[in-house]
Amino acid sequence: IIFSLYPQRSFLSTMKRLGVLLAQKVSAARRLRLGLEWFKNPDHTPFFVASEHGWFAEAGLAVELIEPDHHMDAIDAISEGQMELAITEPLHLIEDRAKGHKAVGFVRFFHTNGGVMYLRNRGIQRPRDMERKGLRIQYPNAPGPGGPAIVSTMIEADGGGPVDLSIFGRTRNGFHHTEALASGKADVATLAFANYELIEARHQGLDVDFFALKDYGVPDFNQLVLTSSEEGLQRNREAIVALIKVLRHSIEYVRSNRAEAKRIYFKHTTAPEDPFRSECWEATANCFTLDFTMPGKFYEELSEWMFRRGLTKVKIDPNAEKVWTNDLL
Repeated sequence: IIFSLYPQRSFLSTMKRLGVLLAQKVSAARRLRLGLEWFKNPDHTPFFVASEHGWFAEAGLAVELIEPDHHMDAIDAISEGQMELAITEPLHLIEDRAKGHKAVGFVRFFHTNGGVMYLRNRGIQRPRDMERKGLRIQYPNAPGPGGPAIVSTMIEADGGGPVDLSIFGRTRNGFHHTEALASGKADVATLAFANYELIEARHQGLDVDFFALKDYGVPDFNQLVLTSSEEGLQRNREAIVALIKVLRHSIEYVRSNRAEAKRIYFKHTTAPEDPFRSECWEATANCFTLDFTMPGKFYEELSEWMFRRGLTKVKIDPNAEKVWTNDLL
């Protein structure tokens, strides 16, 4: 009756009410800004899948993926309120805590195999073959302690050493490990991953192999985790728990619907689907894990190794510092 007597007024009032309801729904969605650790790549596929299917919105979340200009550790951005959480690596959690930041990890969703990549024709067959004067190590933070720490640990685990770190040359070629080896700028490169650099090098015709961290005394930190600040984790706990459920569902989808997940990944990035990138995606899809937990013992060993090798100036107790929690799972 109202519509027949006052059609225009009724339509406008109805639209106004719908607008209010939509605004309430948007405002009710919990905003989570998630910082990626690097440019968009296959590691982030579950987040693209969840976004494509609207699963974040269904969970009451408004998730924004923030792509950095360069590889970063996001704890400063979280502390400054620029994002609520971020993807990072276990190594950075220990670094952040050692610097006094209250970073805490709570989900491990990715685990690959990584280590030191080398060319087979350079006289290197086992880790202790790297103990030679002038060996040039390519690593992103050269001339810092990271690359020599990894290489010397492997040498000593293989029966060499103790290693004099001054024997090493230090090459800084960004994250372009394959290019550093191919151009002759370096003899070995770290940290190289089985799901990316080894594939890249072989597609370029290089005869390469690598020594895995886990096989030669280095804590296996080839993993991606979600992190926030202690305060942020408490403030956004309900929304983060909802995000974890979506992430688990999305990884299950990637595992059982690989072709569609792959299509979604390339839709959400500017990367062409050439043979190299396609193989990288397939290898990366095998690295997503549904076991989001991590044991405290792992962080104890990682903290001990980092302090002993000069990667942190202070030794921290990861359990006392609450570097990691499984409480949200």
